[in-house]
Amino acid sequence: MITPEAPTWPAPDSRRPAMGTLLLVRLAVERGLSPDAALAGSGLVVDDLESPDRESTAAAEMQVIRNLAAWAGPASTWGLDAGLRYHLTTFGIWGFALVSASTVQEAVDIGMRFIDLTSALTAPRPDVDDAGHLRMVFHEPDEPADVARFVVQRDLAAVQVILEEVLGRGARFREVTFQHEPVPGTEERYREVFGTEPTFGAERNAVVFDPTTLEARLPQADEHTSALAQDQCRLLLDRRRRRAGLSGQVRDIIVAGLRHPPSAPEVAAALNLGERTLRRRLAAEETSVRILTDEVRAGLAAELLVSGSLTVAEISHRLGYVEVSSFSQAFRRWHGMSARSYLAAHPRSDG
Repeated sequence: MITPEAPTWPAPDSRRPAMGTLLLVRLAVERGLSPDAALAGSGLVVDDLESPDRESTAAAEMQVIRNLAAWAGPASTWGLDAGLRYHLTTFGIWGFALVSASTVQEAVDIGMRFIDLTSALTAPRPDVDDAGHLRMVFHEPDEPADVARFVVQRDLAAVQVILEEVLGRGARFREVTFQHEPVPGTEERYREVFGTEPTFGAERNAVVFDPTTLEARLPQADEHTSALAQDQCRLLLDRRRRRAGLSGQVRDIIVAGLRHPPSAPEVAAALNLGERTLRRRLAAEETSVRILTDEVRAGLAAELLVSGSLTVAEISHRLGYVEVSSFSQAFRRWHGMSARSYLAAHPRSDG
């Protein structure tokens, strides 16, 4: 991906691990806020976040942070407390790719390349300071001061945790800077989290790497494992991007009713849109309900076939085909070969 350069990143509908939002809700509950109150206005319920493969959106996560910031009050360091809960394991394959990199510099490069797989809300980007040291700059989101402070606290504290998990406990940044001033009495909490004296009222929110840290070889470095993890990051990022925007919402509706694929008028009704509006907006995304239905069917057909859990006839029925022959013709059109040939080239996962 292209490293984000502007504070408009991420897009509100961009998807991210639901675990990041769940960690915020758990913090809220511990501090006396109910789950419903923590999630108010986000369009989510706790059940949406519990499954490890569930996703949230940037907009939903930001709303939860607004709720926490309002509850915590202006003197809060809850953002720092939240950031300490974000570990490499929180981000799945992204974290695995970082920990298996050869050096900290390579881990930074990988992390930025796939930053959309994290819960960051600060548009982090690498930069070089006046002394030639690599620093990571974090843009404050366009939010009220208490919300922006919470987000910056969280994202920088999470980066501190990740540095220690990649390099070892006790690893520190050369410098940590914040644009905001600390509320009197909270300075010690910042020192505890970062293990150093942060600079406040700075030009940028940033962490600065020591050159020797960047060159350090990581304890779990493995070139083969890192390459495989990065491949998985690319695949996951591609899937998430395909589900963004109106197209993503339409895909979800199609998947939910695939045995009786919804028509364009039915999809429009489900989205509370006029049919002409739906068609126009999908056309702007260079797609249509018919194209999306075909894409969903093609992807699921291949996945279900290789999983080995269903017969071709059962897959055909699941995807809304009355006749297996119609499904077989469609499969050949999608994948350029018969289901049998596809399976020979991609052996069933159950062996």
